[in-house]
Amino acid sequence: MSERSDSPGPQRIDLHSHTSWSDGTTSVGELYAQARTAGLDVLALTDHDTVAGWPELPAAVAANGVAAVPGIEVSAEHGHRSVHILALLVDPSPRSELAAAMAEARDARVDRARRMVELIAKDHPLRWEDVEAQVAGETTVIGRPHIADALVAAGVSADRSAAFDELLRASGPYYVPYDAPSPFETVRAIRAAGGVSVLAHPGSVTRDDELPLALLEEMIAAGLDGLEVEHREHGPNEIAGLREIAQRHDLIVTGGSDFHGTGKPNLLGENLTAPEMLARIEERATSGTRVLRP
Repeated sequence: MSERSDSPGPQRIDLHSHTSWSDGTTSVGELYAQARTAGLDVLALTDHDTVAGWPELPAAVAANGVAAVPGIEVSAEHGHRSVHILALLVDPSPRSELAAAMAEARDARVDRARRMVELIAKDHPLRWEDVEAQVAGETTVIGRPHIADALVAAGVSADRSAAFDELLRASGPYYVPYDAPSPFETVRAIRAAGGVSVLAHPGSVTRDDELPLALLEEMIAAGLDGLEVEHREHGPNEIAGLREIAQRHDLIVTGGSDFHGTGKPNLLGENLTAPEMLARIEERATSGTRVLRP
């Protein structure tokens, strides 16, 4: 990929990425260095249920010239279905309802992961120590991606995607649900924290069951601000359908790579967000958190 050009042109904005603070494999600094190499102008940091990487953003922006959108990918659960919501430009206060919900989700993820490992270990060579060995850096979140990496290391699965498809999917024999807030509570908590809520990869059918339309409509009624339409797990039909829903409800439309470093094949900048949509996000946010620009 080419280096980011400093000449005027359309901004390249990717609003979904992860670091080793959750289930990615790069540090914050490495992530933004790679973003520059990928030609990005703006990148959102959206680790799962944590803002632990946020303090490192100013230095990463200054070193690489890529603007940062502070964000989170917040875990919710609805009827044994994982629902992920991007929370952009929220107030990171540890005393907020959103912070409490994320702490609850982090604790529940670890307990769920241990129980899933116990079930998988009955049929496959896997130990909890194998999962811990897959944690990159000072992660604050342990979950299914780390189990997937342990399965790959043990030769049980070919790669992380195969592990989710074969053993870790929600409809599989080893899946264990966990206590997380409902998507409606999550949307309201993001709004209360002054942030903007965007439903992450809503048309995905590769890991869990497809998000039902009725649930999506309920989330919109609860105050959902936008949809991540451009994502590698969305086919042409999903993209067209999501765009129609977004237009009908005047929702913000985003695109993101869902980059995890070497943990997934996703490439930085493979899906992008239009500059006018980022402008709408900035206008809608009411917290003191702002886009960090070089």
